[in-house]
Amino acid sequence: MNYSGYLYVHFKRESIHGEQIYFALSRGNDPLHFDDLNGGKPVLYSALGEGGVRDPHLVRSPEGFYLIATDLRLYSSHDWDRHQRRGSRSIMVWESTDLVHWEEERLVEIAPPEAGNTWAPEAIWDPQQNAYFVHWSSTLYDNAEHEGDSYNRIMAATTRDFRAFSEPRVWIDRGWNTIDATVIEHAGVYYRFLKDERSRGGGAPLGKSVFSETATSLLADWKPLAEGIGLGAISQGEGPLVYKSNTEEKWYLWIDEFTAERRYVPFETTELAGGEWTPSKDYRLPADPCHGVVLPVTAAEYERLRTAWS
Repeated sequence: MNYSGYLYVHFKRESIHGEQIYFALSRGNDPLHFDDLNGGKPVLYSALGEGGVRDPHLVRSPEGFYLIATDLRLYSSHDWDRHQRRGSRSIMVWESTDLVHWEEERLVEIAPPEAGNTWAPEAIWDPQQNAYFVHWSSTLYDNAEHEGDSYNRIMAATTRDFRAFSEPRVWIDRGWNTIDATVIEHAGVYYRFLKDERSRGGGAPLGKSVFSETATSLLADWKPLAEGIGLGAISQGEGPLVYKSNTEEKWYLWIDEFTAERRYVPFETTELAGGEWTPSKDYRLPADPCHGVVLPVTAAEYERLRTAWS
């Protein structure tokens, strides 16, 4: 498939309209310069569940597109303990055939009863399982009241239609808080980026930063590749998103410096397997660019988006 641009789907920080779905479109096939669509206003609003959505992820399918997101609205409550103990166990799902017209949203429960939250869902097609491999972060508790200490693992399930899901299971358990997993495949190798959510200190000198791993399949054993990615250029990071250039052998990794005003900072590499990322020098992102996804789009898709939302 030939691509002619990039669509950035994201949310913005907590405000009346912030935790909804925003679109930004690249300037042609430039992978690092984006402009808001729809006048900087949300393209999709959530009216179900918690009333807000975060961390959207967009998946291309043979029939069109699936858009999934975290069911969470911090603007209504910053009670992080509640959100991780008794938060939503569902994700928000939208479907579209053209990226412009979207079916009515639906709330789909995917996390088990012992989970306290369902954060940052993403999906990738897995030919080995002949299904979409969906993963997200959940705290798990051993009691019905969700009392006591716990931490976020990365959970996973499979689906063909984002309506019916397999039994969820733990995919990643480090024994400490791990969130914001994202995966890209290249030349038969998978690359996984995650956030070490621990507070930085003696036991976690690279806490609150992104690390990466590799494997030959999603269900194989993963090997460490790099730690503390981006530190120095940024003070801390989360919400990694990664995508390949449409025109050359180059990849881009955005990391959210989540307490800074600028938020996402792009990095790049010409050797994905090397694990080394250089800060991009020339880029333009929309205002307040939060956790999301960059999807390559065709010329027809690009023109439809530009026409519909400019």
